[in-house]
Amino acid sequence: MSEMVDPGSVLVIIPTYNELENLPLIVGRVRASVPAAHVLVVDDGSPDGTGALADQIAAGDGQVRVLHRSAKRGLGAAYLQAFGWGLERGFSVLVEMDADGSHRPEQLPLLLEALADADLVLGSRWVPGGRVENWPVHRQLLSRGGNTYTRLALGVPIRDVTGGYRAFRREALERLDLGDVASQGYCFQVDLAWRAVRRGLRVVEVPITFVEREVGVSKMSGSIVRESLWRVSVWGAAHRAAQVRAALRRRRPAGTTR
Repeated sequence: MSEMVDPGSVLVIIPTYNELENLPLIVGRVRASVPAAHVLVVDDGSPDGTGALADQIAAGDGQVRVLHRSAKRGLGAAYLQAFGWGLERGFSVLVEMDADGSHRPEQLPLLLEALADADLVLGSRWVPGGRVENWPVHRQLLSRGGNTYTRLALGVPIRDVTGGYRAFRREALERLDLGDVASQGYCFQVDLAWRAVRRGLRVVEVPITFVEREVGVSKMSGSIVRESLWRVSVWGAAHRAAQVRAALRRRRPAGTTR
């Protein structure tokens, strides 16, 4: 049964660290694309003054709020704190969006429309119709390869499980046991999507155009990639072991105890 989204109940979460030049552009584009939506900027103590600029934007726009964190503690922790903030205040849809413009706010209505028949909508680069702009070949291969490895390791039927442009219904977040999430970066996105699949939530991918940032420096690092690879490998091994144990139990003759 379709359940349309009330744009006024949408909270768009934008984590920032040194995004002084990008922030006013991305907030303005969100407000123009879905005027009724609210924006929460989560700043990790940016030394370039992003947090102060966010306060100035919020002072002039009642639908923009700012959550200040004292230090850079990772994307996953920023989103978890923001999810808690939004759920406490009664928002029914919470959206993840990058501050650097790689996630086009103009495509947000597509995600919200698809949420009518889903619990979680993922903006996907790797489904038909999705694409990336201004990425070198090696980055495309790395992303495609990482998503393929994750899909096979975890048995997740998602083409772009590492993508960070997504919209959650509040009921979905409330079922994901967020209290024990400790992953960061790409791995955080994998973790939440995998939890959604395992809990039987309705997960839908919609094609998006992902655009490489033009201003500022990417926060992606080798340590984030290594953490993702390690965690996915550990999760995948545990997942396959559980499948084997379940298969053995099904094959065991009735009445046996071993």
